[in-house]
Amino acid sequence: MLNAYIHWNPSPELFTIPGIDWPVRWYGLMWALAFICSHFIMNRIYKTEGRTEKALDTLTLYIILGTIIGARLGHCLFYGPWFDEYNAQGQIISEGYLSHPINILKVYEGGLASHGGAIGIIIAMLLYCRKEKENLLWLFDRLVVVVPLAAMFIRIGNLINSEIIGTVTNVPWAFIFVREDNQPRHPAQLYEAIYCLLLFGLMYWFWKNKRKAFGPGFMFGLFCVLLFVERFFDEMLKENQVAFEGALPINMGQILSLPFIALGVFMIWRSYQLKPNLKE
Repeated sequence: MLNAYIHWNPSPELFTIPGIDWPVRWYGLMWALAFICSHFIMNRIYKTEGRTEKALDTLTLYIILGTIIGARLGHCLFYGPWFDEYNAQGQIISEGYLSHPINILKVYEGGLASHGGAIGIIIAMLLYCRKEKENLLWLFDRLVVVVPLAAMFIRIGNLINSEIIGTVTNVPWAFIFVREDNQPRHPAQLYEAIYCLLLFGLMYWFWKNKRKAFGPGFMFGLFCVLLFVERFFDEMLKENQVAFEGALPINMGQILSLPFIALGVFMIWRSYQLKPNLKE
């Protein structure tokens, strides 16, 4: 029966530069594609709505810094060990981020949390709007067009890395992640990537056809609800990323999704309150 499943074991390395002991990885390429494609689509949005290319370049810089810093700090705070962990013989088996703060900078070793990235983007946009005198809700309603597309690329990178694996299952499309074990599992990363691609299509359609039909913040609120409700249920098909999640009633990804869902509901409600005040 195992032969009927997809045996998944691609190399995470794309190629190695001669003379440099630092391979180029598929995961890094997916992050690069996420930023490039997002910039391309945001360029169209900015031109259509009368914003300058210089403003977009500044926005891109803020997004890159906010995403990477937020995602890294989110992983360290939400999923990583805060203090050193020892085995029965008293040997360190895992260095805590508070005990060894320099490890926070080792992004190349892996460890980026999407919820932390979302928080980082929000903070970066607050700073950007303050500097550029841009309307915050206008910007959020446009950013959510490209965020799901970027998320799709990142989840494909997770799939190639055989990380954030799903729970054991017997569905015919199950993946056997060879580097993990010989068990057929849900390709939870692929589920989320496909969903994000569909969400991108929906948000782009809303921006192109319905952006003036709702009050400010509606698209942002709709995005938060649709993405993080899916994330909440997708977490049910994933293995816990860290051991302490086993003691929680729901895992960390689900806990972190709830505030975003609540924020989305609030923003949808608020958009209806603001709509009557808009000038036609």
